[in-house]
Amino acid sequence: MSGPWPYVIALPVAYLLGALPVGLLAGKLSRGVDVRRYGSGSAGATNVLRTLGIPTAVPVLLLDGGKGALAVLIAGWVGGSDITAALAGVMVIIGHSWPVFAGFRGGKSVIAGLGAVFVLNPIAGACGLLGFIVAAAVRYVSVGSVVGSAAVFICLLVLVSLGNEPVVTMAFAVCALTIIGVRHIDNMVRLVRGEEHRIKMPSRPRRVGRAATRSEARR
Repeated sequence: MSGPWPYVIALPVAYLLGALPVGLLAGKLSRGVDVRRYGSGSAGATNVLRTLGIPTAVPVLLLDGGKGALAVLIAGWVGGSDITAALAGVMVIIGHSWPVFAGFRGGKSVIAGLGAVFVLNPIAGACGLLGFIVAAAVRYVSVGSVVGSAAVFICLLVLVSLGNEPVVTMAFAVCALTIIGVRHIDNMVRLVRGEEHRIKMPSRPRRVGRAATRSEARR
């Protein structure tokens, strides 16, 4: 497919895939709750883990990653270029962060972005897994997310510098790191203040609102 059609098809599809509110649906179906009203207020896999536990969070994590991977694969299937694939990766991250299907209140896009990276460049995707190791070690998911995202960025920068990856991939890397960084500003501020909470399994959902303590609302 030539002309503008790869962009016309792949980019809206990538956004809409990202906008599928998997975490929100998981909370509704498993416990009848809106996960955005609990924990950190995010609709991503981390808040599902914090709020509802591992059995609900694992499918959300896999599906969120699958959204990112599928968005980039579709860009390739419609005959798009490296530019189309990179833009599709950015669009799925935007969709996950600001989903039209969930009032533009989504997740922080780390897992969706990682899924996209694995299709764009599996080596960089493997580097991103460092974030899981760091999160498990320090038990701050936000720290793991930032470290993993930075690892992907550095890996892609090296690969592009060596001529093993098209330069346009760096546009994806810069956009992805910027969006994920912006989405984690509050976490980083809380971490500096010593107010960021380590991940732990819930006994029951903790609501964000008047009934919640300040510390719970900030998790």
